Amino acid sequence: MLVLTRKTGESIQIGDNIEIKVVSIQGDQIKLGIDAPKHIDIHRKEVYLSIQEQNTEASKGILNLLNLLPKNE
Repeated sequence: MLVLTRKTGESIQIGDNIEIKVVSIQGDQIKLGIDAPKHIDIHRKEVYLSIQEQNTEASKGILNLLNLLPKNE
């Protein structure tokens, strides 16, 4: 893991298209601004993990339904 120190107003550049800027620091909270192309999904980690879990459960349901269909032989 790369660890960087930044102050309010400073940024981190990821590739050519993504910039993460420290907008403000208040106590133990940091506000980040993220400038990235619209086609890149950006989520808080807990939201991302929830989406992944929901997708896994949905795919299991689809597989279960497919297993109920008669086989064409």
